[in-house]
Order: sequence, then structure tokens, then C-alpha cells
Amino acid sequence: MDQKVLDAFQSQLEEKRNEILRDAERTLAELNEQGGNIPDPNDRASAESGRNFELRIRQREQKRLSKIDSALQRISYGEFGKCDKCSELIGLKRLEARPVTALCIECKTAQESEEKS
Repeated sequence: MDQKVLDAFQSQLEEKRNEILRDAERTLAELNEQGGNIPDPNDRASAESGRNFELRIRQREQKRLSKIDSALQRISYGEFGKCDKCSELIGLKRLEARPVTALCIECKTAQESEEKS
């Protein structure tokens, strides 16, 4: 893969990584500010629901962060764009749509079929 293209993917992944980390810090600060002393039961339930929703989002983003870190590692090792399963090149359109992917479309399709079985 061309170095210019790799640099663009690396920049995109690092930007997304930094965005996720900023959002996580913001969420932590907001949760610390809110505290837990809400006397009205309805307001407390609403606040708790909002906190749970925010924490679920952060949990999903934590998984995404590990995928981003893995993709950045593959870039540094010179393995970015190769399928982890069959070692074939992953299509550029697939990488543009999902830069954290480690499987070509054929291997991903096979994996999803196996998971459904």
C-alpha cells in the first residue's frame, strides 16, 4: 500500500482515537459533577437512566478503541490492509468504509456465517 494512503489512514485512526478519549474524559467529568444526591425519585431515575446510556456508549467505544489501537499497530508493523485470516489484500473501499477491519470481505462473510450457525 502506498505510504501516502497509509499516512492518511493513520491520521484518520489517530484522530478518531483522540476523539473517543476526549469524549470519555468529558463523560467522566460530567458523572463526577452530577453526584448522586437527587432527592426526587423520578429525577433520580431519569438521571440514572441517562448515566447508564452514556456508560453503554463508552463501553462500545472502548471496544472500538482497542480495534483502532490494533489497526495502528498493524500500520506500524507494515501489515495494515492484509487479511488476518487469508493474508490477501483487503480492498481499499472496504478499508475506507471500515479502517479498523482486519478481515477481507470474503473472510468476514464466512466468519459471520459461522457465527450464525
